[in-house]
Amino acid sequence: MYPNLYYAFKDLFGIELSGFKLINTFGFFVALCFIISAWVLTLELKRKQQQGLLNFTEEKIVIGAPASISDLLINFLLGFIFGYKIIGAFTISDALNDPQAFILSSRGNLWIGILVGLFFAGLKWYEKNKQKLANPEERMVRIWPQDRVSDLLIYAAGFGFLGAKIFHNLENWGDFVKDPIGALISFSGLTFYGGLICAGAAIMLYARRIKLPIVHLVDAFAPVLMLGYAIGRIGCQLSGDGDWGIVNNHRKPISWMPEWLWAYQYPHNVIGEGAPIPGCSGPYCNQLIQSVYPTALYEVIMCSVVFIVLWSIRKKIKVPGQLFGIYLIFNGMERFTIESIRVNTHYESLPFKPTQAQIISIVLFLAGVVLVFQSKKRFEKNKSTQQADS
Repeated sequence: MYPNLYYAFKDLFGIELSGFKLINTFGFFVALCFIISAWVLTLELKRKQQQGLLNFTEEKIVIGAPASISDLLINFLLGFIFGYKIIGAFTISDALNDPQAFILSSRGNLWIGILVGLFFAGLKWYEKNKQKLANPEERMVRIWPQDRVSDLLIYAAGFGFLGAKIFHNLENWGDFVKDPIGALISFSGLTFYGGLICAGAAIMLYARRIKLPIVHLVDAFAPVLMLGYAIGRIGCQLSGDGDWGIVNNHRKPISWMPEWLWAYQYPHNVIGEGAPIPGCSGPYCNQLIQSVYPTALYEVIMCSVVFIVLWSIRKKIKVPGQLFGIYLIFNGMERFTIESIRVNTHYESLPFKPTQAQIISIVLFLAGVVLVFQSKKRFEKNKSTQQADS
């Protein structure tokens, strides 16, 4: 396991870069997920624009105005945080021993924070000053849906993280009550469906505000969501963040299957779960006592296959909303299946003792089925109406 990129580069390339201790492996793959998802979503939105399904909106902007006080303050604040925490970590002797604890603490380098903040604010002032006009003017500009990808992903990231934390703490209420502050600020403990629901709601509200057709937007998101989930699960597997399966003491069903694909102990996992590894010193020196199913790896494989399926059929489906319905069906089936061998909290009072994810996956599966048939019904009705009018 690679808790952060320092251990990955040390193991794979024999290179020791202390600064890489600040980059958690899971966080790195989440960032990679958003970068790749942004690229794929842009491609799909452009395709729908070329089909005439999406159009531009016009917004008024001011050209040639100097940097405002708010511009300078925002850039100073971003620079201050970067200098105080990230650069400051290299100036504090023990900061890199436990990067997560340092990032979440109030410790940092004040003077470097101020200097970097002033530098960021100065860059913004210089950029605006180069474009300054004697008489700033207002212009109407066209903004296409693909130009809003960064905004869409910011909404997805912010509300997704919030929803993931809320749903995780609701599912593990006992742990939350013991340490509510720690549970809320910890980087671990995220529930995918909580993130999906809250991010989805935020994106749809944003789309409605900018008059972007929601049905075509969610169709564009369908393969992107599955791809992003697969990439994120790579981070879960490589870091050993606790998203693993139940104990597996069964014999391998296929003799040539590698042991780690069937049962794994997650040595050096990022959450320090299990017993100490003999001969290992320092942080991240634990491994599970018993081998478990590597469920994150299974999800990487399953979701990658589903992404390929969705990507390959997206041009063949002409009914708006159906692709997203198919995504919901696949999503529900995949998650319901994996939960049967995954460590999670079960609702003992309900029939078949489901997990929170299994309950939501059933709802999503049924919603997907309804959406597939209802969208087809509405499409055929609209088509008949158009033919009658012509």
